[in-house]
Amino acid sequence: MAGRPRVGVLALQGDVREHLAMLEGLGADARPVRTRAQLDDVAGLVLPGGESSVIDRLSRILGLRDAIVARIGDGMPVYGTCAGMILLADEILDAAPGQRTFGGLDAVVRRNAFGSQVDSFETDLDVPALGAPPVRAVFIRAPVVERTGERATPLAAVDGRVVAIEQGPLLATSFHPEVQREARFHRRFLDRVDGLG
Repeated sequence: MAGRPRVGVLALQGDVREHLAMLEGLGADARPVRTRAQLDDVAGLVLPGGESSVIDRLSRILGLRDAIVARIGDGMPVYGTCAGMILLADEILDAAPGQRTFGGLDAVVRRNAFGSQVDSFETDLDVPALGAPPVRAVFIRAPVVERTGERATPLAAVDGRVVAIEQGPLLATSFHPEVQREARFHRRFLDRVDGLG
């Protein structure tokens, strides 16, 4: 990777610190993004896990939503985990009242598809695009991809349900690689950022 790509983690709610630590550990210049100016200053963005409806609402209150949508439309690399996957999808099933997404990912995602907090689980996932070994994946109130459009490519599934997907500069996982210090998805995201230079 050439230089230190400057990337952001949307820091409105959720597990922001874990993503910042992961990205810094991979050599990125990672910083929290809470304002339009901070968003304008990064070449890629991570949408962390958390509560997707809260992140959506705060992004609108703070005037960030339209700017994020525009940057995605312009081809900014974005990696969404859990709630971030929901926010990247073009359509949500079981959305909270009035909930919207940033969109960009040609997929339909269902919120809380694996159940509530007590239904959280871990499993080993084969992700051919990442090679061996399997990914140890942590699912916490996780969404699932119900339908994948023509432009998106599934990367991994649990019991036939898609839990990792990519489309050009966009990458999304239902699970939390940062919890297990699984760096390969973050590295894949950074490769896309680096490819812009």
